[in-house]
Amino acid sequence: MISIKLTSVAVDDQARGRAFYVDKLGFQVKHDIPMGPVSWLTVVSPADPDGVELSIEPGGQRPEFRKFQDWMREQGIPWTAFAVDDIDAEYARLTGLGVEFRSPPADMGPTRGCTLDDGCGNLIMLYQG
Repeated sequence: MISIKLTSVAVDDQARGRAFYVDKLGFQVKHDIPMGPVSWLTVVSPADPDGVELSIEPGGQRPEFRKFQDWMREQGIPWTAFAVDDIDAEYARLTGLGVEFRSPPADMGPTRGCTLDDGCGNLIMLYQG
């Protein structure tokens, strides 16, 4: 059986990524191991600290990465998606923290969702469902 224990999001600035994913989204740091100018940095949901880890990967120094990241944004494709219990409450909370959204929550078939800008070059979808 295969299970997901680690996934990643590549950011153009790891320190800014840490601040966004911890201070705004509310994840907590699981690992922060210095590796030269960057870190092995993972965060987890405080609701499941032994659950899936999200690695905040440094990518901004690589032109290939930047090209792919720009293409994803231009196409409106989120890098990943996070589930929330109440999309409208989360939208209000994050908007109050200054997080920029592409649009407010909307019905998407059997779920509701919206897409935010992580300030590190990525779009991230939030969905309730």
